Amino acid sequence: MNTDTHMQEVQTEKTALTGVESKFAVAKRVIAAMRQQLDHLERLLNNDVDAGEVDQMVRRMQRPDGELLVQGGDARIVEGVFDGESMVGEDGQRYLVPPNYASKSKLVEGDLLRLTILGNGKFLFKQRGPVERHRMIGTLVQDDRTNDWKVMANGQTYRVLTASVTFYRGASGDEAVILTPEGAPSKWAAVENIIKRDLDAFRATN
Repeated sequence: MNTDTHMQEVQTEKTALTGVESKFAVAKRVIAAMRQQLDHLERLLNNDVDAGEVDQMVRRMQRPDGELLVQGGDARIVEGVFDGESMVGEDGQRYLVPPNYASKSKLVEGDLLRLTILGNGKFLFKQRGPVERHRMIGTLVQDDRTNDWKVMANGQTYRVLTASVTFYRGASGDEAVILTPEGAPSKWAAVENIIKRDLDAFRATN
């Protein structure tokens, strides 16, 4: 492989994934991880090692991205895709992402996440692959019936996390700068900022 080709591959790997590509990326990583695990175990069994060595190797097996895969009583790792509220894991389960984390990280639908479930049951989320973003400005509104917050922008209505609106102290009628996945439909948006409609009233409350 020549240097130019290698550089192109590195640049491609670093490019933000689109909403559609992110789902295929999860599937490919799952397949690659399973294949690697089987190869490791087959080599171990062919070498007539004892059960203790097999267990040790399984706990130290590397993921395709070079990080260690920790199993057993220490922790369990699941990768998945953010759907606006939860992470849809490679195991088919949905894991609720803490609203404060999703809000602070400005997660949008299609972002790749990694969940580490510790032995004590604690959940640790980490953003693994952000999709390309589209930024726009809309109007912040609150549903009178459900109290959910939404942003109307470019003729569409997007749901946004209450934690984001609370952080920016948003109110109905304010302008909201939101992020959505580029080139992919979405029901949710991430709030990047809020422009107060009534700045004097906002100052009076602070």
